[in-house]
Amino acid sequence: MQKQSCAICNKKTHKKLLYKQNFEPSQINKKIFSARRLPDRLHYKIVQCQNCNLIFADSILKTNQLAKLYKESLLTYQNQIQDLSKTYGYYLKKLERFKVKKNRLLEIGCGNGFFLLEAKRQGYKQIWGVEPSKDAIRKAPKQVKNNIKNDMFSKKLFKKNSFDVICFFQTFDHISNPNRFLKHCYYLLKPNGLILAINHNTNSLQSRILKSKSPIIDIEHPYLYSPITMKLIFQKNNFQVLKLNSIFNIYSLDYLLHLLPFPLKFKSLIISFIKSSDLKKIKLKLRLGNLMIIARKIS
Repeated sequence: MQKQSCAICNKKTHKKLLYKQNFEPSQINKKIFSARRLPDRLHYKIVQCQNCNLIFADSILKTNQLAKLYKESLLTYQNQIQDLSKTYGYYLKKLERFKVKKNRLLEIGCGNGFFLLEAKRQGYKQIWGVEPSKDAIRKAPKQVKNNIKNDMFSKKLFKKNSFDVICFFQTFDHISNPNRFLKHCYYLLKPNGLILAINHNTNSLQSRILKSKSPIIDIEHPYLYSPITMKLIFQKNNFQVLKLNSIFNIYSLDYLLHLLPFPLKFKSLIISFIKSSDLKKIKLKLRLGNLMIIARKIS
C-alpha cells in the first residue's frame, strides 16, 4: 500500500476519518477492478481534508499493482452501452456552444470504444481512445479498435498539442494521481482545447443518504469530488472551468437495482426477473449523483 495526500492541498495531515478500510489486500482480484461490476462495498480507509474538503483514500494499492489489475479487468456492462452512449452523446453536444473544433478527440478510459463511435457520428474527424483493459479492446467494434491504445494513460502516447477535445467518463475518480493526469491532459490539448468529464458527486442526495453504502465508496475510487473540489483541482492545473453542474443519466430498472445496497441474493433474483420480462424495456432519465465539467486549457 502507498500513502495518499490531499491532491488539492498536498497535505497528509488535518484529515477527518469517514470510513475504515474493510478488506484485506489478499482479497483483491481482477473482478473487483472490473468497471460497473455488481457493487461489493469494498473500500479503502476514506478520509476528508479539513482544509478543502476533498474526500480521498488514505492509502491505496501501489501503482504497478493497480495497472496490472486494470489491464486484466473485464468489460461487464455491455447491456448498458446503448444508454451510456445516449447520455454521453447528449453532453458532448454541449461543447458546440463553446465553439469546439471537431478535428481530433481523445477519450481516456474508453472501454470498448462505444463513445468514440458516437463522437464520429457527431462529426469528429479523428477519434482516439486509451483503455488499459485487454478484454474491453477485444470487444471493440472494428471501426474503432485500431484507434484504441491498450495502455494506462500518459502524455507519452501522443504528441504535444494533439487534441481539440479530451473526454473521460467515470474515470477521474479512478485516478490515483489526479494532478499528474490533468497535467498530461494539458500537454496533449491544443491551445484553448476543451475537456468534457463526467464523474461521481459526493454532494449528491444519494451519496449523503447512503454514506458508506453508496456505490461511489469503492476500492476503485482513490479520490472523490464535489462541485467545489472538482473546480479547485481543475483550476490548480491551469484550466478555466466553463460549466459545472449535476446531470441526468439514462438507466434501466435492472441497473438501478444493481446500484442499491440490497442483499446480494435478493438483488440477483430481482435483476434476473427484470431481464426476463418486459420491464427490461423501461428506461428512466434521472439525476442520481453525477457531475459534469467542461473546462478549457488556459494557454
